Amino acid sequence: MLNSIRENIERRLGIVRDVPVADKALVENIVTVAGRYKNWRANETLANYPFVENKNVPFTAMRRALPMLNLALISSAGAYIDGTEAFDTTARDGDATFREIPIEVEAEDLLYAGRGYDMTAVQADRNAQIPVDRLFEYQENAVIGRLNNVWWSLNGWIPNASIVAEELAPKIAERVARYEVQAALLIPASRLCHQTLGIVARALELANVPTMMLSVDRAATDLVRPPRTAYYAGEFGSVAGKPNWKEYQLRVLDESLRWIETFDQPGAKRLGVKLETAVEQERGEQ
Repeated sequence: MLNSIRENIERRLGIVRDVPVADKALVENIVTVAGRYKNWRANETLANYPFVENKNVPFTAMRRALPMLNLALISSAGAYIDGTEAFDTTARDGDATFREIPIEVEAEDLLYAGRGYDMTAVQADRNAQIPVDRLFEYQENAVIGRLNNVWWSLNGWIPNASIVAEELAPKIAERVARYEVQAALLIPASRLCHQTLGIVARALELANVPTMMLSVDRAATDLVRPPRTAYYAGEFGSVAGKPNWKEYQLRVLDESLRWIETFDQPGAKRLGVKLETAVEQERGEQ
């Protein structure tokens, strides 16, 4: 089934590439993964959870400079517009749906159906997880060409990796490709979100969309192996930077975005956030 889904995505997106079959898998050995998940005793702490372990990595080279690209933003914080249907946070397998949210929607019009992370930071300042305002500033200053006119929201607490690989990731990849974006920034909110968005990043790269995924849990991202990862010792729930601290958020984003251009092969790099932030705190410069 997974092979046919991948072939369908590539056919509909017009992708013709000479890529080894192993590198096209969103989740390698998916039958084994599904069996282990079936036997997992669901719990909030993810104790004994069978995390996905990939070895191969799909990769798409950047073909356009940052000041000329249309950037997609994908968040797994569980945001949805007030008055619309919330994500299901009770399903054992997780909710494999997503929302397309216009960039004009204000922060006060968003609600959050999150799981696996503390929502305090993003409720205080959405830019801690969904840096729309920061990316608008980059657009105004010609750091990026523009922020795509919708961003994608999902609830990343999806323990069943099979439905991420077979349903969620292919659908998001198809939608993103239709907007003709040239790169995507993915920002997880919880530990399990790192796996979910790692799988989504792999699907996007197979759809010829270069990605960068932020991470505050390198162990999780090293297992799922998204193509490009920028990691640092941050906190779940404020992966894009501490709430109401603009400079911190810009520091996280600036290096991450520029690395989309400079990665010439799959990999992970540590952001220079922690040391500089500690110095600022000591000086009272927050």
